[in-house]
Amino acid sequence: MRFLSISLLTASLLSGASSIHEFSLKSIEGKAAPLAEYKGRVVLLVNVASQCGYTPQYKGLESIYRRFKDQGLVIVGLPANNFGEQEPGTNAEIKDFCKRTYDVTFPMMSKVSVKGEDMIPLYQFLTAETGGDIRWNFTKILVDNRGKVMKRFEPNVDPESPELLTAIQEALR
Repeated sequence: MRFLSISLLTASLLSGASSIHEFSLKSIEGKAAPLAEYKGRVVLLVNVASQCGYTPQYKGLESIYRRFKDQGLVIVGLPANNFGEQEPGTNAEIKDFCKRTYDVTFPMMSKVSVKGEDMIPLYQFLTAETGGDIRWNFTKILVDNRGKVMKRFEPNVDPESPELLTAIQEALR
């Protein structure tokens, strides 16, 4: 475990990244999605899964997105199948599920890996910045408008909890 943490820190330092704006992903539709597009906005990154006990958090995530998007908040959903194989679907299936079940309108990315040897560079950076591996689906990482990590919220923190809402409101000031 200690070796992995050191390896992640080394990977982050070697990449030279200082903000999330230096990373690029693919949208759930397969289009380039550079995170530099979110400069000047507060970002909440969430590794999501469609068949998890925390999946109903999509409802709260969508609610806070609609409430704060005009003030500069963007939520980015990153489907990941790392935990209990709870995101087995294709990108098209995931997109359909999110729209049909929770009317998700916030940006969704293509399926990624947030843990292990195939972890994407963004999550290598995020785990180094937040002090450790992602442990389960629906871990939320709040990033300020300059792309700097502010705080990590574990899966049991509800999106509409006072703790998370207060942090979002402070970041938007």
